[in-house]
Amino acid sequence: MVEKIKLFFLDAIHRVDWVLLLCTTVLSTVSLVTVYGAVDNFGMSKLKMQFAMTVVGILLTFIVANLDYHLILDRLWLPLLIFSAGILGLTLVAGDTGAAMETAGKSWLTIPVVGIAIQPSEFVKITFICTFAKHLHTVGGTINKPRTLLGLCLHALLIVGLILASGDLGVALVYMALVLVMLFGAGLHWGYFAGVGGAVAVAFPFLWDLLASYQQDRIVVGFNPALDPKDKGWQPLLSKQCIENGGLFGVGWHNGGDYEELTASHTDFILATVCEKFGFIGGMLVIVTLAVLIMRVLWIGRQSSHDYGMLISVGVAGVLIAQTLENVGMCLAILPVVGITLPFLSCGGSSVLATYILVGMVHSVKSHKPARRIRE
Repeated sequence: MVEKIKLFFLDAIHRVDWVLLLCTTVLSTVSLVTVYGAVDNFGMSKLKMQFAMTVVGILLTFIVANLDYHLILDRLWLPLLIFSAGILGLTLVAGDTGAAMETAGKSWLTIPVVGIAIQPSEFVKITFICTFAKHLHTVGGTINKPRTLLGLCLHALLIVGLILASGDLGVALVYMALVLVMLFGAGLHWGYFAGVGGAVAVAFPFLWDLLASYQQDRIVVGFNPALDPKDKGWQPLLSKQCIENGGLFGVGWHNGGDYEELTASHTDFILATVCEKFGFIGGMLVIVTLAVLIMRVLWIGRQSSHDYGMLISVGVAGVLIAQTLENVGMCLAILPVVGITLPFLSCGGSSVLATYILVGMVHSVKSHKPARRIRE
């Protein structure tokens, strides 16, 4: 038994992509070092949770890399779709508003007996990418037919609609970006994107009225925090101040700073904490590493000879791109604060585990790609 487990992990080690593994390790190390340096402010529980989830996430990466994604998509796409809609629906009914968890959306679900709260929408990213990739692969060259596109839109709307109903606008935006990137990767004609853009522009006044007042305020002040510097604009302005205060080399690992007054400095604004402690150098290390990670994911997708693999990689890249751009924009006070974590950096068990599994899927794409087919 021990020998079988040993052989399994040896095989898994050979299946991982070392560029991806290096990038994720660097990002998690920066996160742990930052949280440790701010433990007096964040609390020891945050450090223990982040360390535990990082270790579990790395183990899951090796396990997922060893799974054949073809079998998962071929055999389990329907159960995965049912699970996605079911757990999001359950969260709407029995979920927590997250008032004590620094989120306004009803997006947390407490697991009975153990009492651990998770954010299902983080894990549904994994199952949604799988089911949407299966759908896109199934329709193949007919993707530009209106009837086919309608089916794809209904598939996406089922999941995105449930997330919007929970009030979690930030996560919903990530899913929207994910859908658009996967449709583009699957070959949807640019005319559809232009048409949707025009329709959104026309419908914007009506869509604006559908948003809650606090969401409207977040968006307006998000683009110009100086409009409300003592309330809704306070966090992004203080985040920007943290980054400026860090200078080139930062104020020091264990030193205090403006981040101590910043709400969610360990989650949504973790980049501001990194920059204040380690300066421009530390911030650029994070951004460059994320850029390399995303480019590697896209490269692996490009090398995949099977559409499943390409679409999975594009979907994972879409999530990483959307979350990185929005989070960095929030921290620099140039984009609205909508509650988005920075991949691998932000504290949060659901976010860390889900992102490791997402990247683990890309490891699987690289290690299980079939022989390249001749395309007609």
